[in-house]
Amino acid sequence: MPILRPLALALACLCFTPAHAAVELIAIGSLNGTTDLSGLSGSLENGLAGNSLGGIGSGLAWAGGNTFLALPDRGPNATAYSGGTAVDNTTSYISRFQTVTMSLTPNASGSALPFSLTPTLTGTTLLSSPTPLTYGSTAGLPSAIPPGNTANQYFFTGRSDGFGAGVSTNPANARLDPEAIRVANDGKSVFVADEYGPYVRQFDRSTGQLMRTFSLPANFAVSNQNAVGALEISGNTVGRVTNKGMEGLAITPDGKTLVGFMQSPLAQDGGDGGRYNRIITIDIASGATKQFAFDNQVNSKNYNSSEILAINDHQFLVLERDGKGLGDGSSALLKQLRLVDISGGTDVSSVTGAANLASLALKPSLFLDLRAMLNAMGITDDQIPAKLEGLAFGQDIIVGGQVRHTLWLANDNDFVAAVAGPNRFFAFSFTDADLPGFVAQSLTEVPLPPSLALLGVGAIGLAALRRRAKTLSAVTALPH
Repeated sequence: MPILRPLALALACLCFTPAHAAVELIAIGSLNGTTDLSGLSGSLENGLAGNSLGGIGSGLAWAGGNTFLALPDRGPNATAYSGGTAVDNTTSYISRFQTVTMSLTPNASGSALPFSLTPTLTGTTLLSSPTPLTYGSTAGLPSAIPPGNTANQYFFTGRSDGFGAGVSTNPANARLDPEAIRVANDGKSVFVADEYGPYVRQFDRSTGQLMRTFSLPANFAVSNQNAVGALEISGNTVGRVTNKGMEGLAITPDGKTLVGFMQSPLAQDGGDGGRYNRIITIDIASGATKQFAFDNQVNSKNYNSSEILAINDHQFLVLERDGKGLGDGSSALLKQLRLVDISGGTDVSSVTGAANLASLALKPSLFLDLRAMLNAMGITDDQIPAKLEGLAFGQDIIVGGQVRHTLWLANDNDFVAAVAGPNRFFAFSFTDADLPGFVAQSLTEVPLPPSLALLGVGAIGLAALRRRAKTLSAVTALPH
């Protein structure tokens, strides 16, 4: 059964009535601070602290209630350092995810937004393998082996030279560039998509230890690996484009299928700047895969794709964006959520090349123009984060007696808050009418806190609370 949203939030929302039934921006919040809760000490190759907090909007996953998992990518590599060009200025930053609570507080009537949002960092989980990994050894650079490694805990890092012999999907490679995260329906593990392999890996949520690496088809891998991205791109004509690998990951509401996609077309399909990206579905139980092509062209321009989110078992939201805005020193031109439906699509696992994919590619339709919505709230194009990347549905809320779903968006600030702004979160609300077919993920139910149990509510599921929404909206005498 789905996790129950806090009743206190539901009751607190009764006072605000939406102006119209449409997708609405309801809150914006920032997570400030410079260090996470990893407890790591010491410095990275570029001099930054090993527990630096940043970039956590590369991936965003709902974990039930008001809890989310926020994912930084391979770490701070926007800061150049001596000898760093040999590894694209990447560092031995240990891969991790952050646990964040999102507290919504109703604003006074007449406020620009109906809620205030306060994100709070509550935990940091480091990602490791129980078996040895292959770390880099580049002349002139310190050892890439994390000093905290033990006989049964080998940490993944962002340093680009962490690979061994063979193709890039070798599961023993230590390099990991996490770009998307989803929570398993039992709440006990997480799935992480990576650009280096590309990989999809499953980790224990509480310990961060690797449980499984899914085998991806050979056409996604590159055979000539290199620590310098430009050299790796020029050395391969097949496989993912360096730094444009598995950028997005979804999990279907029933928890049975992972759905990932490339940030750009594969090298053999046109490469970076090409038109036809690949979606890959992975049956979690068997590991079986299928591939679908989709058209990433908007207004005659091809865009890289940042995230994919499951509406149900066949419809998905795709985040398409340019790289312009705050952090790039320019003005945003396109940030959109587009809807793609794979039902009836053709499996293109054996199809190669843009010309052959063209007639088989799925055509997404516009769901939400994020740039226009942020502009309407007074956020100018030069202040819209350039790298909007994390996307998740969240718990429902009750607004004016109406059950509304929530949609959450986060940015990757590349660990340079002074340039790209803080880690920001944007919360939206919508109804079934706005997104027909929407199904909430069936996360495992958890008990209510004792304070709510005292109200006599009991551990009811989300579906039951929806049925009671009309009753709850009338109970205005209860404390809120």
